[in-house]
Amino acid sequence: QVQLVESGGGLVQAGGSLRLSCAASGRTFSRYSMGWFRQAPGKEREFVGAISRNGVRTSYAESVKGRFTASTDNAKNTVYLQMNSLKLEDTAVYYCAVSPSFGAMVPGAYDYWGQGTQVTVSS
Repeated sequence: QVQLVESGGGLVQAGGSLRLSCAASGRTFSRYSMGWFRQAPGKEREFVGAISRNGVRTSYAESVKGRFTASTDNAKNTVYLQMNSLKLEDTAVYYCAVSPSFGAMVPGAYDYWGQGTQVTVSS
């Protein structure tokens, strides 16, 4: 019902910045939350942050708080994740996803997922 197309990943030096985009199409919800997750090799998929449909509420994992910022552009049906002060440990495949509940931190709470985009941070 919902399709998510993620872009913006790439290779960046430690301390640098990237902005990820996730464009949504198809069936839309009147109320939902967008979540960002990441998964590094050999690790579980982990919660990064979440933003409400109207963009007024955000939630972040402690590991990225103060460095990453989620935002929305409703006219474009797009959400963003601005990543600053990137660290080596931020290297992962990043995914966007949609949940009917704001701020859910487990992947099972999300119904639709993007394809993922690789973020690699080098020293």
